[in-house]
Amino acid sequence: MNKRTRLVVAVSTAMWMIPMTDAVAGIDVAAGDWKIDFSGNVNGFYTGSSCANPSTPVPVSSGTAPVAGGLACTGDSSASLRNGLLPAALVFSATTRQSDFDIDVTIGFYPGINSDLGGGAVNGTGNPSALQSPGIDARQVYFTFGDASWGTVKIGRDIGLFAKDAILDDMTLLGVGTAGGNPAPSNTSLGRIGLGYIYTDWEPQITYTTASFNGFSASAGVFQPLDDGAYVSHNSPQFQAGVSYTVGDPKTSPVSGKIWVDVVTQRLKLNSSDVALANANGVSASFSGTGFDGGVKVDAAGFEGVLYGYAGKGVGTTGLYILATSASGDTRKSDGGYVQATYKFDRLKVGVSYGISDLKLADDEKAFESSSTLLKRNESGVVGLYYSLTKSVTLVGEYIDTQAIAWGGNETREKDYALGGILFF
Repeated sequence: MNKRTRLVVAVSTAMWMIPMTDAVAGIDVAAGDWKIDFSGNVNGFYTGSSCANPSTPVPVSSGTAPVAGGLACTGDSSASLRNGLLPAALVFSATTRQSDFDIDVTIGFYPGINSDLGGGAVNGTGNPSALQSPGIDARQVYFTFGDASWGTVKIGRDIGLFAKDAILDDMTLLGVGTAGGNPAPSNTSLGRIGLGYIYTDWEPQITYTTASFNGFSASAGVFQPLDDGAYVSHNSPQFQAGVSYTVGDPKTSPVSGKIWVDVVTQRLKLNSSDVALANANGVSASFSGTGFDGGVKVDAAGFEGVLYGYAGKGVGTTGLYILATSASGDTRKSDGGYVQATYKFDRLKVGVSYGISDLKLADDEKAFESSSTLLKRNESGVVGLYYSLTKSVTLVGEYIDTQAIAWGGNETREKDYALGGILFF
């Protein structure tokens, strides 16, 4: 794995969003047979969110969100100083060549500038109170071994395969996108997560990636299976795989691009102690969730275009296996995608994107469609300006319009703006 590849992985692969001529290379140190690399980023944004009063044509009980699973805010408008879609990062990588194997070990620490509640996910609800501190998200802990002639094996915790390219090519990776929880911000925003793609996530895995054959490469692996509500029993792993084809080099070719396809599948079950009660109440004891995605990216001179889409059954929305079934365990279908175009004028890149994430009612929920507060669609449009002040520093300005719609007709709307910057080293 070469230095550029290590750096791309190490900072959530955000370097894909920076023109190749401006990419920074991290800090390298030689130590015996090992080459050590330190890399990362720091970012911060002033973000304002305006929450439109939700329409509620369907009666909503006290304390229930107008759109269950909606990503547009429903409370008061807010202002914050926060991290963007990327938290900050400090990533350590060490590489060597031993016994005809290329070996890499990577450990990534992802702190942020926002205080969190502690005791839970460090990227959960923030805690903007006095005498607080941010948490550290150790989302990368893995090693690889392989050779350019046959490929690479990865063991540990790292970014997944399904929907990986969707977030790597999202222009809001350098900014904020939909803010999410802006009154008490966490150390990441939503970007376009749940608004055009399902979050790829960082998962324990054993994966194999082939060598590149005339631009073609493939990856496949077993992953830690995920829970969904009461479905917490697993006797088989989650499986993910992907195939891609790249053509041209953005540094030397007038036209270059990439095409990719991915799949994720997993079986989820109730604990054996819950099966009898579930059967008595008409609840499914298990279900399988499978999703597919694919996309096309084209670079031509200063223009870059991305077209992405996904579809699945029993995989949910926003995150893998979130809202994947009805209360009885009947699977819901979901689909979505986004289209994006950017153009770089010297140091300034201008971008626009639009995306949707739809969630269908399960068969046993369709009779109650008119009164359902379940999410039908999350959608957003983004306009962004990204100015390369130096090869390490990018200044960012974004405007984001986000809407959530429920099957029963409820709607919420959020309008965000973000001003700030990000530094990579």
